Amino acid sequence: MSEDKFTFTVDGIEIEAEAGQSIIQACDAAGVYIPRLCYHPDLEPAGHCRVCTCKIDGRRSSACTMPAAHGMVVESDTAELNGDRRILIEMLFAEGNHFCPSCEKSGDCELQALGYRLGMVAVTLPYLWPERELDATHPDIFIDRNRCILCSRCIRASRTEDGKTVFGFEGRGIHLRLNIDAKHLDETTLAAADKGVHVCPVGCIVIKRTGYRTPYGNRQFDQAPIGSEIEARRARPKRGVESK
Repeated sequence: MSEDKFTFTVDGIEIEAEAGQSIIQACDAAGVYIPRLCYHPDLEPAGHCRVCTCKIDGRRSSACTMPAAHGMVVESDTAELNGDRRILIEMLFAEGNHFCPSCEKSGDCELQALGYRLGMVAVTLPYLWPERELDATHPDIFIDRNRCILCSRCIRASRTEDGKTVFGFEGRGIHLRLNIDAKHLDETTLAAADKGVHVCPVGCIVIKRTGYRTPYGNRQFDQAPIGSEIEARRARPKRGVESK
């Protein structure tokens, strides 16, 4: 093993990492899935959602922001941590207005898919039923804030990938909301090809005339649980090595 590589363990599984990798990056490369919502591999991590929180040498931290280190002992797939994640997912459902049966993102929604993966049968918390805006003024894109989970993916992508400042946060606490840099969406520089449009994990930012092209039942998370594509990397033999 080269000097810039080292190992640590996650739930007893030895993970090989490279200098500069976060825990979640190293685990993704090794085929060990850690649940997440605000994290996206193409964007700088923000640590907003806390769904990827693990116990790292006995102390809790988000796996997307914590650098991997030699000999680190990480716990992720435990009843305690998954229970906490399930409550976080429930809170996101209860704090917004998520009508999954009629949502065009159903089957492709990461929030919905995490609910299934974590065994969330029903929301046990009281719904807040907030009044949130929908903006369909743009010819190609609409925003339904009822579904927004405040992950900041669109904000980070717009600024670092698109070179724009279309999205931002407004307010604090329970009143925090996704804002745009104009009165209406059609007055912004947002384009359907922008990265900020395509990184939304839920049905908040949607490209018009595309929502139902793939029928329910044939969508990404209808076919396999969220994280399956990452876990499949562990099952694949390394190049040049025959599977037994």
